This record gives sequence, structure tokens and C-alpha cells, in this order.
Amino acid sequence: MIRYGVKPPIQMAVRAAAAAVLCAALTMGQSIAAQTNHQKAVGITERIVQVQTKDDVADAGALYTPPKSVAKPFAVIWIHGATTNFYDPSYVAISRSLAKRGFTVITGNTRMHDLGNVETYRAGKRVRGGTYWGIPSEQVRDIAAWIDFAEGLGFKRIVLVGHSAGANAVREYQAQTHDPRVAGLILASGDVRPDTRVPPPEWVSTAKQDIADGRPEELVQGPFLSAATFLDIVNRPPGFKDFYGELSPDAGVARIRCPLLAILGTDGDVGNEEDLKRIKSSTERLPTHPSRFDTALIQGADHMYEGHEDRVAQVIANWADTLPLADREKGEVPNRP
Repeated sequence: MIRYGVKPPIQMAVRAAAAAVLCAALTMGQSIAAQTNHQKAVGITERIVQVQTKDDVADAGALYTPPKSVAKPFAVIWIHGATTNFYDPSYVAISRSLAKRGFTVITGNTRMHDLGNVETYRAGKRVRGGTYWGIPSEQVRDIAAWIDFAEGLGFKRIVLVGHSAGANAVREYQAQTHDPRVAGLILASGDVRPDTRVPPPEWVSTAKQDIADGRPEELVQGPFLSAATFLDIVNRPPGFKDFYGELSPDAGVARIRCPLLAILGTDGDVGNEEDLKRIKSSTERLPTHPSRFDTALIQGADHMYEGHEDRVAQVIANWADTLPLADREKGEVPNRP
């Protein structure tokens, strides 16, 4: 949802400065993408956009719009991974390649972008975000705002893509909300193995003490994350840690109903072909699961798909073209964050 209103002067100044930095960064990202032979196609428009979440976080992004003569009825929303942002050169290249194929693309920041950021101000106090300080579970609010934005552009059907840690964000969003506007969910180089890590008790106790002392942004030595960030990760529901139900029947994927596509590169990515086969098999054994579960390997691609962006776009475009154009399921109402 996009909300407008008068902001306190200090917030307006900070956000204006941030917007200037983001504009410069997008230009830099475009320049880098051009060097890899991914020049902007004729007729495609690109612009900086911004949404406001329901808890008053401003998220910046980019909108790639193809000519109306070739535009398709789906919008693609791409959510970034950890430590990066919406203008990563690979994301720019993939978005341009999708726009050339007729897809309107939105690459959006969440409150987790980059290593750290100023997420917002509350009661005159700075609230930090980013990989070190943000609260991962709160990203559902950012994703909801981007889908609302796409709907405001006239799109009733969305292909929601999450890359790397962003894959965790989008799959958890859809598992929680069952948003009928999401026609298909794409997990690009997301976790394919259960998270069985058990943090040392002293890390947990230190983080809890920092929270109790009113210092949620204090960095915990060891994980080197803020106390609030670390505990949010530790306290993720079991079904999200073992998303495909390999070790327990409580699987997050069992709450997904829309078609699902999992993508991996073959050159040092987070998993391999055997992992894709395993998670698909595990998912299809569950009593409830996505209506479709497809997988794709990008030959020669690394985790960021550098040099293979056009192939990634082609895989996404081909898959999206098979999705139904039907209206929302009758009676299905999203649990809006």
C-alpha cells in the first residue's frame, strides 16, 4: 500500500538524501550492467519508485516497463538477498531482459537491504535495518507493500521472485498470507537444506540480556548480528527452518498453494541438481503442497548469475507464460501484514 502524508523535517531530509543516493546508485548499476552487454532495450522505461509499508518504512525500488504493445498481464516482483539491494547489477540485467520479453518488473528493497540502513524514525529515534540490524520476519510488510504497488499499476496477477535470502522472505510471505494475487512463486538460489544449526547458549543469553536492557541494536559477538536480528532468526518457526519437510512433517511449503519454481546455478551455488530433486520429492510426499513444483538449473551460473542473466530471465519468462490468468480464487482473502 502506498501512503502519503507530511513527515517531520528530519525524516524528510533523511529520505531526500537517501533518494539521491539511490538514484546515483541505480545509475552506477546501469553502467555496470551496460558493460556486460545488457544495454537498456528501446522502448523500455526505467524509474525509481518508492512504497510505504503499514509500519511506516519507506522502501525504494526500480520499475521496468515494456512498451504497451508487448506488455504481458503479469508483473514480476524481485526481492533481493542479504547484504545487497534492488540495484545490484545482476538484478538490473535480469529485469531488463524480462522487460524485453514483455514483463513489467519491480525490483524492491526490503528493510533488510545492504549490511545496514536507516529503516525509519520512531518517536524521533533512529531504527536501523539491513542484514546486521533488520528483523527478517518483518519483511512480509515490505513484500505486501510492493504487491499493493503492482496492483495499483493495474496488475491483478504477480510472479513473486526471491533471490538468496530473499527466497526465504517471499516463501514465508506466501505461506503466511496465501495472497491470491501471487500467481506463481520463484525461489532463486534460496535455501534447499534444512537449517539444523543450534547456536551456542551464551550467544542466545547475551542477545536476550541486550533486549531486556533496551539495547536491541547491540551487536552480539559470534554471529555479529544485532540482538534483535539474531533472536528473530533463532526463533523462526520450525516449518520455515525445514521448509520442505525433510526432517519433520511441519513444512512451510505445505502452506503454499500456488505454482512454485526453484532455480539454482551449477557453479558453486547453494545447492545442486540432487538437492532440487530431493526437495521436490519431499514436497510432493506431503498431504498438501503447491499445485505445481518445477525446478531449473542455470548451467555455468554462480549464486548471483553473473554473465547468465539473460538465461535466468528466459527461464522465468517461459515459466510465467504457463501460469493461469484466472481471477483470484473465490473466497480467498489474503492475510495482509
